[in-house]
Amino acid sequence: MAVATPDSPAGQIAQALVDFSVEGAFPEESVSSLTVDSDALPAAIEALASAKAKLQAEIHTINEETADDVRTWKANAQLVQDDIILSKALANDILKQSEAPQASGKAIEEAETRAAFLARELDYNTQLRNALKGIKAVNQILDQVEQARDERRILDALHLLERSRKAVDAVPVNKSCRAIKLLDIRTFELKSDVYQVFDHVWNTLIHVDIESHRVSISGVKQDEPMSLSDAVVGLKAYNEVDQRATQLWHDIDKAIFAPRLDTKQERLPSIKIDGNTLELEGTSDPSIEAVFQDLEKVFAFLVEKLPPELVETISTVLLPGLIPTMTRTWLDLAVPSSLEGMDRFQTTISTTKGFCTTLKGLGLSHLNELQEWTESAPRVWLSKRREAALDQIRTQLSRGLGASKQVERVEKQVVSKSEGQQLAANGAKVTEDDGGWDAWESDGEQQTGGQQISKPAATTSATELSADAIDDAADAWGWGEEDPEPDKVEEPQQKKQKQEGEEDDDSTEAWGWGDDAQNDDTAPEQTPTAPSASSKPQTRELTFKETYSISSLPQPVLDLISALAEDGAALTQENYADSPVAAAAAGLFSLPTLALAMFRAVAPHYYAPDVGGNMFLYNDATYLSERLAEFAEEWVKRDNISTRAQTLLRLDNDIKSMQSFANRAYSNEMSIQKTVLRDLLGGEQNLIQQDDTESCVSAAVARVRSLAIAWESILSRSAWQQAVGSLVDAVANKIIGDVMDLPGIGQDEAYNIANHIASVTALDDLFLPSRFATAEGRNFEAENEIPTTAQYASSWLRLKYLSEVLQSNLKDVRYLWLESELSLYFSADEVVDLVNLSFEDNPRTREVLREIRARPNPLG
Repeated sequence: MAVATPDSPAGQIAQALVDFSVEGAFPEESVSSLTVDSDALPAAIEALASAKAKLQAEIHTINEETADDVRTWKANAQLVQDDIILSKALANDILKQSEAPQASGKAIEEAETRAAFLARELDYNTQLRNALKGIKAVNQILDQVEQARDERRILDALHLLERSRKAVDAVPVNKSCRAIKLLDIRTFELKSDVYQVFDHVWNTLIHVDIESHRVSISGVKQDEPMSLSDAVVGLKAYNEVDQRATQLWHDIDKAIFAPRLDTKQERLPSIKIDGNTLELEGTSDPSIEAVFQDLEKVFAFLVEKLPPELVETISTVLLPGLIPTMTRTWLDLAVPSSLEGMDRFQTTISTTKGFCTTLKGLGLSHLNELQEWTESAPRVWLSKRREAALDQIRTQLSRGLGASKQVERVEKQVVSKSEGQQLAANGAKVTEDDGGWDAWESDGEQQTGGQQISKPAATTSATELSADAIDDAADAWGWGEEDPEPDKVEEPQQKKQKQEGEEDDDSTEAWGWGDDAQNDDTAPEQTPTAPSASSKPQTRELTFKETYSISSLPQPVLDLISALAEDGAALTQENYADSPVAAAAAGLFSLPTLALAMFRAVAPHYYAPDVGGNMFLYNDATYLSERLAEFAEEWVKRDNISTRAQTLLRLDNDIKSMQSFANRAYSNEMSIQKTVLRDLLGGEQNLIQQDDTESCVSAAVARVRSLAIAWESILSRSAWQQAVGSLVDAVANKIIGDVMDLPGIGQDEAYNIANHIASVTALDDLFLPSRFATAEGRNFEAENEIPTTAQYASSWLRLKYLSEVLQSNLKDVRYLWLESELSLYFSADEVVDLVNLSFEDNPRTREVLREIRARPNPLG
């Protein structure tokens, strides 16, 4: 038997039977008109059997997949059926009880319980129905949200989301219910989707292109159903008004404000507004007026285009950051650092006030800082002047000391005739304006001859000058005839500078000074004093001249002080009465104190690295104090400034502070150099007991010579002699102290010590009068000249006598003590100690010691 194919009549008949049996479909007319013969029956039976088997397999599969659900449904159905049966039974019981009013109390109680149960069941079913209706309503609202989102109806979507939130809250179900959680998840996802659409629409309405420096603000856009005002409502819904506004102003600042206000650019762009677009293009005038005009255009554009809610944030977010930038980069730069350009400054103030008025007219606020700037013009100008003055001091110091130059100190002093002889013996040169020293009158009355001499370093003790030297010098001055006994010239009293121990003025304390350790190395006195005498000597007024070197720094400081004072005086004049900075006159007169305090604070840092820097600092500070004193003295005598200006300039404390500062610079330098010398000579160790004593002494001597050479071109002659003499004295004291501390001195050791002392005393050549005469271009007879070292090193002769003692026998020591001048420099106990160190204990030694003790002051 042939197999029936689907296209054969038998196959078509079989398929028609299957479709009718499974789906109830009637065959088409072409199939129903076919003749059914015996050959078609097997094919139909087989097709039906195959369809049956397929249906059975599907039913089996469905049964397998839904077995749990079926069982659950069956159990639930059984429960429902049981409840129905129970309800029927209860109903029957109630009916029976109603028909039998004589029921017992127990039956009534059971009936009431059943009635309450039914009422609760009814309430539960009602609540469940309402909950399902609420869930359905929320779900329908969320469907509407999806539709509004797809149509970009953002506000509608937001309103619907708000409705859905309220609808969820109204559903009478615990919020932990799984259905509610699913609704919350869907709501959150929809809100996120709506936010993304909203963000896209916002960026379409307000677009800031930082790279192109362009800002576009549109109230509405084609193809966008949401307007800018609606967008603000959306921002409120998301609580992002402040956040979005802050980002907007930040972007606009980077795109527009920052490039327009950048003073570092060579060419500044201008502002262009075209419809809804704000952009930078071209080149703008670099004046403050042009800046304010452009800013006014920008703020007018923003106020016009933006909703009120965003305009309010201009005052709270944009202006508090923009105004300080304007003040720092434009307004502060427009403040002149002197009275020049004051007209321009006044114009700037007027322009700034107009800008504030314009912004207030636009409804903007938070302009206090800008208004304060315009109202505090004197303080702003004075602050700028103060910064400029202090910066000028720092800048000048940072350039280094520059080229040095010599300056002259001229002082007038009344001196006695005997002092004049000693000045002449020291090599002082005289230039007489009228007459000469021969004009001295024999009756001792004072004459005023206006003599000019080069100021000596210090006076020389009469006991240290030979009679010939004094006679020769006196002859040169015309004094030889009137003073036949030059040996009796009275030694003048040298004035000593007080050590600075007092506190400096307030401005000095402000820089952390006044706590310096006390130091024995005080600065040299610049003005010699006349000798004291019981009788009234012949005197004459002399003009002392002394030269020393200063760096290039004092003059700029003096120029600055003078400029500040002149500007302060100008502000007190009537022609500046209407000036916006006239009230700053008093403050301007306080700036010299700050400038000088700045100099004192930072100068040590810049002077120290240079050779002789601290001595330059001493000279510069001294020069400044002298010039400031002259300036202050001349200031009060001027007739072209107001009385108020004369009284406002107070430099007395500054002059004292500067002189104290000079003294500290000198003392610090001397202290440092003495410490170095002491370290070279063994420090705390005994120099004589060192293995390399000779090299230590040589190093110390070389150090003194190098400093003497370095300072010679810097310090005045008197200051140089005192400074170098102080170093020499420190070396002498160290050696003397170490020798006296020895436990004993042998013959060879005494010889070596004497050689070391001889190396040190070779420094006498630094103090030869011919050295200074040659330096000053004067002729000087160098024969038999006497060094003046002992005048500046108090222990110098003490060191020389120590050498003599070490090289002497007992007889010589006895002679030095009893008949020479050893007792002037050593006490009897010290000489006894030296003898005990150097000689054996024998009757001869004890005899000499007895004689020394018996006459502790042999010269009376």
